[in-house]
Amino acid sequence: MTEKSAHAPATPTMWRRRNDSSDLARPRPFVRVYTGPGTLDALAASYERLLGTERDMWFTYPEKRLALAAVGPFLLIEGTEETLAPFRATDGTLLVDSARAYLERLAAEGAEITEPLIAVPTGSGFTARHADGTVIEYVEHRPDRDGR
Repeated sequence: MTEKSAHAPATPTMWRRRNDSSDLARPRPFVRVYTGPGTLDALAASYERLLGTERDMWFTYPEKRLALAAVGPFLLIEGTEETLAPFRATDGTLLVDSARAYLERLAAEGAEITEPLIAVPTGSGFTARHADGTVIEYVEHRPDRDGR
C-alpha cells in the first residue's frame, strides 16, 4: 500500500483540503476507482492531469488495509484484491453534511441499511441499498482530534 502521496506529508495518515462536510449545501458524489498496491499516487496523478485539478484528500484506513485519495469526482481506493473485495459491491460514495440525517431519510424511504453508522478515519458513515438496488456509502467528514 502507498505510504505517502506527492501531495501529502510523509508521516500523517490523513490529509484533506477541507476536513468538515457539515456545511455542504448538497452531497458530493464520488465515482469509485479501485487500484492495486503501490499504484495510488500514479493513478491520482493521471486523474489530476486528466481533470486539470489536484487531489484534495489522501488518507489511509489501516483497519481495512486501504489507502484512498480524492481527485474531483473520483474516489481512488488502493488495496489488494482481498482487501478491495468487500468494497466492490458498493456503487458509489456520497460525502454529506450529516450521515445521521441521511440514515433517517433512507430508513423513511425503505432503504436497507447494509452497514450501520460507524466511525471511519474521516468522520462517520454507513452503507445503504436503495429501493432500486443501488448500494451507496454515505460519509460525513469531521476534523480529527488533531484538526485534520
